[in-house]
Parts: sequence; C-alpha cells; structure tokens
Amino acid sequence: MSEVRIESAALELRCPAKLNLFLHIVGRRADGYHLLQSVFQLIDWCDVLTLKRIPENTIRRIDPIPGVPPEQDLVVRAAQLLKDFCKLDHGIEISLKKMIPMGAGLGGGSSDAASTLIGLNYLWNLHLDTPTLSQLGLKLGADVPFFIFGQNAFVEGVGERLQAIPLEIQDFVVIFPNQGIATAQIFQDPQLTRDHAPITIEGFLASPKSFQSNDCQSVAVQNCPEVKQALDWIYKAVPNSAPCMSGSGSSVFAALDPKTDTANLENLLQNLPKGWIGRIVRGLNKNPAYNLISSD
Repeated sequence: MSEVRIESAALELRCPAKLNLFLHIVGRRADGYHLLQSVFQLIDWCDVLTLKRIPENTIRRIDPIPGVPPEQDLVVRAAQLLKDFCKLDHGIEISLKKMIPMGAGLGGGSSDAASTLIGLNYLWNLHLDTPTLSQLGLKLGADVPFFIFGQNAFVEGVGERLQAIPLEIQDFVVIFPNQGIATAQIFQDPQLTRDHAPITIEGFLASPKSFQSNDCQSVAVQNCPEVKQALDWIYKAVPNSAPCMSGSGSSVFAALDPKTDTANLENLLQNLPKGWIGRIVRGLNKNPAYNLISSD
C-alpha cells in the first residue's frame, strides 16, 4: 500500500501509531494538567483513513466504531472542528480501518484525528500551516500536535512542546494485552510519581538506554495486572531486553537487537494468550501524511 493515495475527490492516508521511548512526569500545572517529558517514536503500525468529498454539506461517517458516538469520534470531531474554524459548507465522507488497538497507549485515535486535519486541509485546499493545524489539534487531544508535527520528537509541557529528534531506525516488539486503561484513571491516581527530575535532549541522545522508564507503569500494573503479564511475556520471549509500557498503557514494548531471531519471535507471537495482539514493528522517521501540509 502506498503511503498516500490521492484521487480527484478522495484521499487515503496511513495513520501511524507511536511509542513513548520513555515517559517522565516532571510536575503539575495549577489547572491539574501534568507536565511531561518523553520521546515519541513513530512506528509502522497504522490505521487507514479514507476521506471522500461529497456534495452534501455534512460529515458522513462510514462504519463507525461500535460504542463510540459521533460526538466522541475523533475523526468526526476533527472534521467538524475544521469546518467550523474555516466556516465551510463542504461535505466529507470518512471511513477508517482500525488496526491500532484502542486504549493501548499507542496514540491511534490522536493519529487518526491528525490525519483527518492534514487530509482535509489538502483535500479542501485550505492551505493552513502546521502551527495553525497544531493549535486546532490540541483542542482534540494532547498527542494530536505530535502527529501533525510529523517527525519523531522530544516532547515537553502537556505534549505541545515538540523538538525534532534523530532516532536510529530499529524494530520493536509490541504487545497489547487486550485490556485498555483510561488515561484519566492513571493520571488521577494518588500514587503516581509527579516530580521526576527533568532531563535534557542532549542527555537523552548521549545515552538513550539510560532513560527507558515510564512513570505511569507502576500505577498501571496495580490497576491492570495484564500489563505485568505482558511485560513478563517479553522478558521471557526476548531475553536481555528492557520492556516498557507506552504512554498510559496498556501496551508494552521492547526494542529488538539486530541479532534477534525475529522468525522465532513471530512464531511466539502466534501463541499469545487469547485476545492479546502482538507484532513486530519498525520505527518511522516521518508520518506518511507529513508532506501534505502545505507549509512543508
């Protein structure tokens, strides 16, 4: 599948997931939002979004996600936000093939929303620049600006302060233990560490393996035993690895050494506990939709 497929009135985009290579909580604002530091790594585990122009002045969602009403569907909200911001009477038909698990800490919903904004900006010839799209995206979720930014990033603030960071392309094993965790549940937990000492981007680049930790992980393990089970699975399947949870969970991952027997690991992944999802993924340098942003 090509990264972007364009027809005269339609657009197909791959919406990549991300991994938090580390996640530190360094403080909390007066309004309750947590201040973070993280490195976000794009990976080639993607949803597929299709946008098609229609003559009616409406947002038509094809095959909506069961149990997700339109007012909570991020792609519908993104399209409506852009229509309202630009005062448009355009119509759009949206379909989304979900491959990234929901509630997994992989940013799938945020990536879908970002790609909707990027795709409609292109399809509707709006010519909005990256900062404008990012400000709109932040209204939908803290991770949306990252996917609009489109590159691997050192992330600070509540997720809105982004600095491009060079990362070595490598493979990862990712496990979703079929049990989502609500982000609010993790960040409201009184046991959550909120005073991690800040680091610098230079410090991370000098020794990336020194920062393979996630301040949300211990709380997630207490709330969701499947996280611990998934970590233990990777420890056993990939000896000498350093598995870590991504985001607020519940997916866990580990970077793979180039000498890893990936064929054997693929076989092991075929025998995960019932309902679990596991795959070997590769890091990406850019969001496949990156070049559709007119200012770039």
